[in-house]
Amino acid sequence: MLRSLYNWAIRLAGGRWAMPALAIVALVEATFPFPPPEVMLGPMVLARRERAWLYAAICTAGSVSGGLVGYGLGFFVAPLGLKLLTATGHPGAMASFQHLFAQYGLWVILIKGLTPVPYMLVTIASGVAQFSLPVFIGASIATRGGRFFLGAALLQHPSAKAVIERRLNLLAGVGVLLLIAALVAVRWLEHHSGG
Repeated sequence: MLRSLYNWAIRLAGGRWAMPALAIVALVEATFPFPPPEVMLGPMVLARRERAWLYAAICTAGSVSGGLVGYGLGFFVAPLGLKLLTATGHPGAMASFQHLFAQYGLWVILIKGLTPVPYMLVTIASGVAQFSLPVFIGASIATRGGRFFLGAALLQHPSAKAVIERRLNLLAGVGVLLLIAALVAVRWLEHHSGG
């Protein structure tokens, strides 16, 4: 089943609607609960290695644009932003963000922008907290761009597709374990920082 899903994703990645869909997925994921853009970025880079940097740039632009939408929700319509956080299962996200931001400032945005924590938490909470918009944009470009360009660079390697196809099940299992470990670590850090 994993093999057929992989083959399907590679076929879709080469389609004519792949780039607009990638931009939309990156935009939506920064504002609402949605799968991370890497779900599309990875197969697209594997299907068309020569377009890796273009795909990473589209992903970054979409994510930063979505981040601005989330920031705007928090800044201009704070009650709606807080309801969205609560409705998506993150009722304490704002208090946690404020506590972490008071302790670590800009580092909170930089670290959370790189981790698998839903980016919408950072975008909406930054708007509600009225965090500096220029600094928020710069941090978003740095973290989201860094994340997407690093992923594209790794997958652009000439042997990446062959390695992934040969070791698909093993890599999928390791990926799931790393994702779970990262989420547990982030939750633990949030809990032990008083959030």
